[in-house]
Amino acid sequence: MPEPNSFVWNTLIRGFQQNHESKKAMDLFDRMRIEPDGPDRFTYPFVVRSCTELMEHLRGVCIHGLLFKVGLELDTFIGTSLIEFYGSFGDTKAARRVFDELPIKDKVVWTIMLSSCVNKDTGLKETRKLFDQMPGKDLVVWNIMIFQYIKAGDIQNAKLLFNLAPVKDILMYNTLLGGYARHGEVNIMLDFFHNMPTKDLVSWNSVISGLVRHKRINEAITHFHQMQSENIHPNEITLVTLLSACAQVGALDTGRWLHSYINRNNSSSNLVVSTSLVDMYSKCGDLDSARQVFDKMPNRDVVAWNAMIMGFSMNGQSKTTLQLFNRMKREQVKPNEITILGVLCACVHAGLVKEGQKLFDSMDQEHGLEPRVEHYGCMVDLLGRSGLLNEAYSLIQSMRVEPHVGVWGALLGACKLHKNVELAETAMSHLNELEHEDGGYLTIMSNIYANVGRWDDVCRVRELMKEKGIGKLRGCSSIEVNGVIYEFGAGEKVHERVEEIYEMIDEISGGLGVVGHVGRRSEVFFDVEDEEKDEVLMYHSEKMAVAFGLISMEKGSVIRVVKNLRICGDCHDVMKVISKMYEREIVVRDRSRFHHFKNGCCSCGDYW
Repeated sequence: MPEPNSFVWNTLIRGFQQNHESKKAMDLFDRMRIEPDGPDRFTYPFVVRSCTELMEHLRGVCIHGLLFKVGLELDTFIGTSLIEFYGSFGDTKAARRVFDELPIKDKVVWTIMLSSCVNKDTGLKETRKLFDQMPGKDLVVWNIMIFQYIKAGDIQNAKLLFNLAPVKDILMYNTLLGGYARHGEVNIMLDFFHNMPTKDLVSWNSVISGLVRHKRINEAITHFHQMQSENIHPNEITLVTLLSACAQVGALDTGRWLHSYINRNNSSSNLVVSTSLVDMYSKCGDLDSARQVFDKMPNRDVVAWNAMIMGFSMNGQSKTTLQLFNRMKREQVKPNEITILGVLCACVHAGLVKEGQKLFDSMDQEHGLEPRVEHYGCMVDLLGRSGLLNEAYSLIQSMRVEPHVGVWGALLGACKLHKNVELAETAMSHLNELEHEDGGYLTIMSNIYANVGRWDDVCRVRELMKEKGIGKLRGCSSIEVNGVIYEFGAGEKVHERVEEIYEMIDEISGGLGVVGHVGRRSEVFFDVEDEEKDEVLMYHSEKMAVAFGLISMEKGSVIRVVKNLRICGDCHDVMKVISKMYEREIVVRDRSRFHHFKNGCCSCGDYW
């Protein structure tokens, strides 16, 4: 076109911007500015939006200045784009100035301003003032204001505003329900859900995810079945949420049922769902099934590779993890930080110091990745467990990022393993500065002192724990039996079959005596009598869960237990004996890895 007019220029600029090719839109704008007609009131809204999409704050401010020169700063449509632009950068003062100066404010302007008005300094006060001032509020505006309260975690005011709304639609109900699911109490969420006049897929997904978030897995599965009975078909979000729930608690039977449901409904081709299946099977300790799903995936992105690599790593199959990582590189899938973390964890579990060091060094040199604090934590753990405590401490001192609790905790654990009290005290001094709630590290320090006979220091640590009002994190273990999740705490007597469980533990204890097992009393505080120590050890949560599995599951079936803490040395010894005594495979997933016990041996080779 020899002489395109402004309509043509504007059509092209708008087209590129709306198709998310904002750089091309801005290039056209720069060319248009030297044309005789130049940009007009129909050009600038899309130019400002292009700056928003490109996150070019300075350029957007310059264009705002240009609008004053051409006399278009008071145009309503341009003003709306400017409010949105400043709001996206968190500059609510500039957005409010544009809003206040506009002579004509339609509903769109009010709505955009309401969405852009929140910042960390003013909170929701200014937003609520604006909301109260707005004439002719419609459902959209009511929903936005309620959502702003939800986003800030203010459920109480969200509920109050919900009650004031003259008209309520399904979106408003779902907005508040989502708030209850993320920030509220589960029982209140359930009451609200069951009293909703209508429910759609979003409603069911919200309540299921809320139950999963609060670890009420059995109820989440029940609601899924109820959802099906009401002819609401699940989508990717539903399935991924439920698979994540199974992964959390090691509910393999339920996970397998979900897998069959996915296959029946042709959802297995979905990359996200397939990746969630790999993750679920891996976290339930069923690597064969995880590998089968992974191998059948037609296309695998880095997330799918990470799920499989992390699965082998957690289950102690370190050589297979390294082989899979090399295969990933051969297939030209670029690893990311999570990939490296999974492979480093595999090196930690097998004590592969040279391989771990080489991989850590390759992050920057080969893959262009900056090591995160988690990568440093793995390296400290790897070096420390291998007895290279000075090298581990030197690495911490050379870190490019500030060491966090996990890094110093890894060093402290290594000091306990190798009985290095001096370095343990250094690690503990940093942990005291960083960690104020978890008494687990103080417990480790107490045991380090006890192992070398420094009883005065043990007393001092115990007194410090009492002063801070903290104790060791409560250990709990879960087990799935016939599709139902059961949770056990150490020494609890709340289960309906508690007498049978205790009888089984007594039977196990008798068998341990026959084979000459002696409890690791160092796992219990020193100021407890030896007989009491033995009793405390026998009623650890994972032993309770395994005892329940022995009395309630078919002979020969695998017993799978998930524990929230690291398995203690005594429980590890006992699990090996039980697996041989009762000819049962026992799979325990603790906080950091899997232990597969079979015929008196553990997959970790007693290195964990």
